[in-house]
Amino acid sequence: QVQLVESGGGLVQPGGSLRLSCAASGSIFSFNAMGWYRQGPGKEREWVALITSGSSPTYADSVKGRFTISRDSASNTLYLQMNSLKPGDTAVYYCNAFPPLGHWGQGTQVTVSS
Repeated sequence: QVQLVESGGGLVQPGGSLRLSCAASGSIFSFNAMGWYRQGPGKEREWVALITSGSSPTYADSVKGRFTISRDSASNTLYLQMNSLKPGDTAVYYCNAFPPLGHWGQGTQVTVSS
């Protein structure tokens, strides 16, 4: 059974920070690159960041230098540290394998607004 549970979202002012977490079932986490994705209002879901099983990260240009992805294999947890947040980062954030599997979690809402 695939399980992906995202948490850590909230309302933050521009320039603020949030740290997202994703608890993933071991069957996904142990053998796959993992990624963060987001879907903003009226937009399609887009890829944000990925981390390989060897912990090598890659970022979308829109978040490079502001977001940091990491993983804890001991707890099957994926993280996304988000700094210098902008209103354009407002979205529901999801984690999944990279490339994504068909099953998605409920996501966590991030709202950047003053």
